[in-house]
Amino acid sequence: MNGRVAAANGRPEGRPSRQINVILRSQEPPVLSSAVPEKESTPAQKNVVQHSLYQEIQKELDKLVGLENIKDIVFEIYALLQITQMRQEAGLANGGQVYHMVFKGNPGTGKTTVARIIAKLFQRMGVLTKGHLIEVERADLVGEYIGHTAQKTRDLVKKALGGILFIDEAYSLARGGEKDFGKEAIDCLVKSMEDFKNQFVLILAGYSDEIDFFLQTNPGLPSRFPIQVEFPDYSVDQLIQISELMAKERDYILMPQAIMKLRQHLIQEKTESEHAFSNARYVRNTIEKTIRNQAVRLLNTYANANPGKLELMTLRTEDFKLDLKGTV
Repeated sequence: MNGRVAAANGRPEGRPSRQINVILRSQEPPVLSSAVPEKESTPAQKNVVQHSLYQEIQKELDKLVGLENIKDIVFEIYALLQITQMRQEAGLANGGQVYHMVFKGNPGTGKTTVARIIAKLFQRMGVLTKGHLIEVERADLVGEYIGHTAQKTRDLVKKALGGILFIDEAYSLARGGEKDFGKEAIDCLVKSMEDFKNQFVLILAGYSDEIDFFLQTNPGLPSRFPIQVEFPDYSVDQLIQISELMAKERDYILMPQAIMKLRQHLIQEKTESEHAFSNARYVRNTIEKTIRNQAVRLLNTYANANPGKLELMTLRTEDFKLDLKGTV
């Protein structure tokens, strides 16, 4: 990634242009045949089209605060897909790639959002036929009697064919021990990954330590997930940036004093909650609660009139009702 070139606006957009240049320089003159229609796209043209599709994906990634390592991994996957197609066109051997993944990290660090973006990338690059995301948890997979779990799991896998099956808190499948039906779900998933090879992508998500333990519960699991990604917690500065973006999306603005109050609250909350802190999810809940508080304040203040546009948009310090224990 060292070859990025900064665009005029300061954002790193060198990946696409560099990739296209490589494609054009390495493209051999096409050999035309009467059996091939003249209007058929050349490999270089196809690659340029796919490259423009990635630029759309990159725009979605650029909207995400932080997660630089995640953005790099998504580009690595895209680069691999591009080179794989070039190797096929050149008649070179192309071993089948496995794209099942493990997302490790605390809640609210963007795992589901990134999974949706990857699903879209896979669909546009031809890896997946549909590119949809089926998000499930233990209760969706585990049944109430012998055989029920396997059927529920198979049904969800079939729904995910052509897309991604995203299992949140996947480690919970292994918490009940040998006699728990969760083990039946794990065994069924392993078999489905073989039976429906390359027809869907399985993403397991959850806390880092718990996911590592979970992968050891079945000898066939670790080798089936070649892509393992760590989602770091957001810093306080990043959480403030996220809160301002969330407010802006809803046509609200935060007063400077309100931002200072929120910053102090987040510092305290992160310190006291440790692993229980839900990052961007906590910020979203805080902003939504603050918007409700603002609505009550405005209704009481302007009982006989309508507040102005700026007042309707402004979230003030008193709207952030944050108690001393750091809870919203």
